[in-house]
Amino acid sequence: MGKITVTRCDIDGLFIIEPKVFYDERGYFIETYNEQDYKKAGISCTFVQDNQSMSPKGILRGLHYQFAHPQAKLVYAFSGEVLDVTVDLRAGSPTFGQSFSICLSADNHKQLFIPEGFAHGYLVLSETAVFCYKCGDFYAPEDQYGIRWDDPALGITWPEGVPLQCNARDRTWPTLAEAEKKGWIF
Repeated sequence: MGKITVTRCDIDGLFIIEPKVFYDERGYFIETYNEQDYKKAGISCTFVQDNQSMSPKGILRGLHYQFAHPQAKLVYAFSGEVLDVTVDLRAGSPTFGQSFSICLSADNHKQLFIPEGFAHGYLVLSETAVFCYKCGDFYAPEDQYGIRWDDPALGITWPEGVPLQCNARDRTWPTLAEAEKKGWIF
């Protein structure tokens, strides 16, 4: 048990993980995390906190990050489907400012590993979704940063026909260029 398939993304440090799913007449069994398997795949992170959120269709959370307490994350949809989005905020990275998007769902069981130095967010595509993420550092409410989800410079293609809803804070984050001027990058 515990075998995973890992695909490196074009942005260094991002990995798509596909855990093996064992089906039988009772349903299925999946090992959502096994430290040994992830380390063998080149993903070594000590996770200190597990989070779970539930949202209805069209809710957009993000694009968030912590600056002084950066968090690596392992994310997946426990139920429903989300469009998961990351943006490389690592100064000097050849992919600085580039975004990566992937559909994560309870049906495809895919996970995404996001290293420190990325903004992260997701949009709920199904009627509801339960989204889970392991974090490499603790949540620090005083260390909340973000960039605008609709910044054209990020090149994010949001799905048509899904009315996006986000909270007031997420509508007021700076663009990537503004965040860079403020020194809000890694």
